[in-house]
Amino acid sequence: MKLLQVMSGAVLLSLLLLASFGHCQEEDKDAKADSVTAKPKGKARTGGKAAGKKAPKTSTAKPKLRAAATPQPAQQGAVLTQVLNKGKFQRVGDRLSVVAGDTLELRCKGNPVQWGVPYYLEEEEDGRLKTVQHDRYGTLTVVNSTGADTGAYTCYPMYCEGSDCRKEYDKAVKVFVFFPDPQELFVPSSDYYEVIQLRTNWPTVLPCQVTNPQAQVTLHREFPPEQVKVDGTEISFDVKRGFTIHRPKQYHAGSLYCVASYGTLRQSSTKYMLIYVNYPTAPPAPVIQASSSAVPMGSNLQVVCTVVGEQDVSVEFTWDYPGQSIGRPLYTQDSVSEANNIGRLRQRSESVLSVDEVREVDQGTYTCTAQNLEGSRSASTTVKVLPKSGPDPAATPKPKAKSKKP
Repeated sequence: MKLLQVMSGAVLLSLLLLASFGHCQEEDKDAKADSVTAKPKGKARTGGKAAGKKAPKTSTAKPKLRAAATPQPAQQGAVLTQVLNKGKFQRVGDRLSVVAGDTLELRCKGNPVQWGVPYYLEEEEDGRLKTVQHDRYGTLTVVNSTGADTGAYTCYPMYCEGSDCRKEYDKAVKVFVFFPDPQELFVPSSDYYEVIQLRTNWPTVLPCQVTNPQAQVTLHREFPPEQVKVDGTEISFDVKRGFTIHRPKQYHAGSLYCVASYGTLRQSSTKYMLIYVNYPTAPPAPVIQASSSAVPMGSNLQVVCTVVGEQDVSVEFTWDYPGQSIGRPLYTQDSVSEANNIGRLRQRSESVLSVDEVREVDQGTYTCTAQNLEGSRSASTTVKVLPKSGPDPAATPKPKAKSKKP
């Protein structure tokens, strides 16, 4: 028994000595660390060895500090990922390629969410497109994919108040998905010709959409047959949109088409019939004037509406007038002529409303509305109808009084 007590005491003494030695070692390390910044005395040693012995390895790792928790910003927009094989997920960028025939599966965080898909899939009736809403995310799946499925896929988080929900467009996330097809370089179209208006100073897109982002695409004119120069400024190309004519001019009009090449495959797109329309920069500004603001009953009245604007811009006029309420017929005459405005050629469009033999019902407000492709504006004037005046008593000679005979 005494032997056990002696042994226990010895063990306890050993533990105390080890703890004391460790404490001294820690103090020695702290002292050495503090002396590192002091300027050493004497000559500095060169090389990694001292007295033929290897220099002791010193640990440079700093103690790990627990960083203070910082508040994370709220999630902006939805998170869109692609579901891969074997349950793997990959966050998508602005575009994605899926081989035609494979399955596309996208997952979007949010409850609920809505999906936007290419027009071709909106009309899909074979069950290839499927969307499912789960507790914390929604999924979109396209099976047996084809090159025609190429296009933009958008996830819209929904903001709901009770049963009333609306899309949060500013938080939407979009990915453009290509479905490369070894037989089809262009997204199929049922139209042989597509008519596109070229609007003045308004970018025009020729949507010759390819299924393979690696295809080389050029723009061509049908007559005269030639390749159209794409300089990136006047005309540019985006593999997700097609060709854009940034500032259309008259010479851009005509029949154009795209040619795509990939490997040994070369195909032409739908033909685009470009029609140039001189679009105005602003709605018309009509000015209205009546031949007189006060017209005697039975006289004739003319109300003129004039628009001075850009050349080759069509302006249409419509009228509202007092006699309209009783079905009084409308007599107007429209004309177009050139107008010179400080040396600059302009166009004068004019409409004249004529009212013959003014009646009391013709008194009131006359409104002219002028409209072009950019919008419409109105101008009004008021006409008063005066009662028909009789002969002036002062101008009528008085009958001579008969003199009485005496």
